[in-house]
Amino acid sequence: TEIYTLSLHDALPISGRPAGRRRRELMSLQEQLNDAMKEAMRAKESLRLNTIRMIRTAVKNAEIDQRRSLEDAEIIAVMATLVKQRRESAQMYRDNGRTDLAEKEELEIAVVQQFLPQPLTDAELTALIEQTVTELGASSLKDLGAVMKVLSEATRGRAEGRVVSERVRARLGA
Repeated sequence: TEIYTLSLHDALPISGRPAGRRRRELMSLQEQLNDAMKEAMRAKESLRLNTIRMIRTAVKNAEIDQRRSLEDAEIIAVMATLVKQRRESAQMYRDNGRTDLAEKEELEIAVVQQFLPQPLTDAELTALIEQTVTELGASSLKDLGAVMKVLSEATRGRAEGRVVSERVRARLGA
């Protein structure tokens, strides 16, 4: 690895990146967030900018807690948590008659979801549950833990755990 020195104390490794812009699919989530933040700054989109900064802060806090850089799957988990928190906040604001704040939370959810994988459709989730139950030979609610262990990895960031759990319970209880 080559080293490009920024100062006497800081060194930044430079990886052999291909020249030019890489397609979005090949970019890490960190790179996508950085690019999106720059675009939001240029476009003066304050809500989008603040939301992306919030995401980056949450990711940075998780990295500090774990004392290492996060992989994309872990960043997705952090963003899924942010979406869940925003949904709960929006619901509380609506319950207390603060639709203005609820709408702001929902707009933030929309920004965060732009960086998450496409959510599973009902048909895809049903097929995934059926496949997992069949592969594991699950037949009763006693097998719920084993099924959820496999499904939580497969659906991370693409479906809410509560929804998956309810669907698995219904399938195993039937």
